[in-house]
Amino acid sequence: MQDEETGTWWQQISGEAILGPLKGKHLEPIGWDEVSFGVWKREHPAGVVLKDDDKQRKHYATEDWETRILKHPTVIAQKSDDPLKPRDLVIGVEWRGIAKAYPFEILTKQNPVMDTVGNLPLLLVVDSDGKSLRCFDRRIDGKPYDFFQRPQQTPLVLFDSQTGSEWDFSGKATSGVMKGKTLERIQALKDFWFDWKIYHPLTKVYPGR
Repeated sequence: MQDEETGTWWQQISGEAILGPLKGKHLEPIGWDEVSFGVWKREHPAGVVLKDDDKQRKHYATEDWETRILKHPTVIAQKSDDPLKPRDLVIGVEWRGIAKAYPFEILTKQNPVMDTVGNLPLLLVVDSDGKSLRCFDRRIDGKPYDFFQRPQQTPLVLFDSQTGSEWDFSGKATSGVMKGKTLERIQALKDFWFDWKIYHPLTKVYPGR
């Protein structure tokens, strides 16, 4: 990215200025949520949507942008011992300097996934749309809980094995003794494998079951 005020170049993932007058500066990250519009509308029925601007349409990506970009070579060649292909989609999580990549294909098949990064017990959940994903700290009052998906439920419904309480995709308990509790959201990044490992060269990869 390049800012208009100084012409400084910034890395998209890290928010670090790498070239120009502001080199070495860092943008402050804020939490984000990458979900389908269906999920957004369900959770925020009064939310507003950024409308296309016809005057700026020439600057928008074309409808075939993703197809065309897949034909470009990646900046890092695939190694023979690489566990994934360069453009495999992963969900990256970093916690206190420890990074781990979760292949999105595995997450959709084993949904939800419980794991640990460092000393952080994680819960990764793919919504019933098969696209939207969120990551949570699965501790409640300091104790890790186990979560499972109720079959054939749309929208997705989870339950914890300790109390049988039901939880929704936002991480909120909707019934049972835990009703009203909310799991803490952990920031996760949906990214290509080649890009994630550029910024996290020591990353581990979730092997699946």
